[in-house]
Parts: sequence; C-alpha cells; structure tokens
Amino acid sequence: MLVHLRMQRIVYPAFPFKIKQENNAELIFDEVRKKWVRLTPEEWVRQNFLQYLLQVKKYPSSILAVEKEIKLGDLKKRCDIVVYKADKPWMIIECKEQGVILNDATIQQVLRYNITLDVSILVITNGETTHAIIVNKNGMQVLDVLPEWNA
Repeated sequence: MLVHLRMQRIVYPAFPFKIKQENNAELIFDEVRKKWVRLTPEEWVRQNFLQYLLQVKKYPSSILAVEKEIKLGDLKKRCDIVVYKADKPWMIIECKEQGVILNDATIQQVLRYNITLDVSILVITNGETTHAIIVNKNGMQVLDVLPEWNA
C-alpha cells in the first residue's frame, strides 16, 4: 500500500520545548495536555508534530486530543493525535519514533483505529517521513500536503 503514497516534506518550527530531569527520567512538557510526560523517541516526534500543527498549520490546541483512548472490541488503544472538526474526529495522526520504517503494519494500525473514529484523514509519521491519505466512500486518495486549519 505504501508504494503508492507520496512522502510529504514537513519543516518543523523551532520551539523552546521545556525539558527536565526527574527520578532518572527525562520529561517534556506537553503544551496540549498541559502536563509533563516521559520524553521517549516517539514522544519527541509527537511533540514536534503537534508544534507543526499549532504553529505552521494554525490548528487551535482546543481541537487536538493527544493519546486519545479508543476501544477496538475488548481492547483499549491510544491514538497519538486526533484532530476534531465540528466536534467530530476528523484526522488521526500515528507517530512512530525516527528511524522506524512506515510500512503496511503502520497503515493497518491507523486503519484499525479508524474503524472506531471514522475520520476523513489518516496520517502516519516518524518525524522524517510523513504520509497522509483522505478516506471517503470512493476509497483512498493521497494528500500531498496537510490541509490548513481553515481549509
């Protein structure tokens, strides 16, 4: 499936992340969740992508949900980022740490999440490579760029 996807170039904005050490762990302040979280390689990608959405694409923080819990049958899963529009889920963004290859398994993961959320746009990123598709009744269409918030 990924063979047909085009890679988007994301230029992340400079942002003065708040990072601290606590109990032998490195923490980063999540500006959307308003709390300190463990700084893992995946969290670093998520925080940079959030700043891209907020600063470059001008998405208001009030429409972003980070680590949104969903149910898939009896399983509880967490979506990295869910973007809402008109009070409904509109976009799912699945973040992987840098160096992780985005493959069919990554696409399948976000498609499973979409069974529950039924969004229009699916995004996968490892911070270096980003793919996005529009999902509708006619199938899937590749997006060359993420839409601006007001689009």
